[in-house]
Amino acid sequence: MDHVEANGLGQVYAGDTGFTLARSPDTVRAPDIAFIRRDRVPDPEPPGYPDLAPDLAVEVQSPSHRPGEMLAKVADRLRSGTGLVWVIDPERRQARVYRQDGTEDLVPGGEALSGEDLLPGFSCALDAIL
Repeated sequence: MDHVEANGLGQVYAGDTGFTLARSPDTVRAPDIAFIRRDRVPDPEPPGYPDLAPDLAVEVQSPSHRPGEMLAKVADRLRSGTGLVWVIDPERRQARVYRQDGTEDLVPGGEALSGEDLLPGFSCALDAIL
């Protein structure tokens, strides 16, 4: 959040902020953390869940999440236009990075998550958040 605010990059959402990714049937997802680029932030913010996918979605894998459920969430987000999804797995001390172009990477503890082109200049040591 500090990096986003200091560089005027957009808006960070945390917790229970949901986003409507599809209609008929409605698909609402609430990532643990989401980022929307400044040029895409709704103004004014609509009541309820906005009809847009965040540019970055961050999920923290918990023991109660089954792998198939998490992959379904990732697929929903990428299909709806999210450009970058980070799935952080504290138990395995790693993160998976999924991109809109279909590529993915494994980031082990000891390495850093990068904001890539979406969050220029952002890097966070994975160990700092595990």
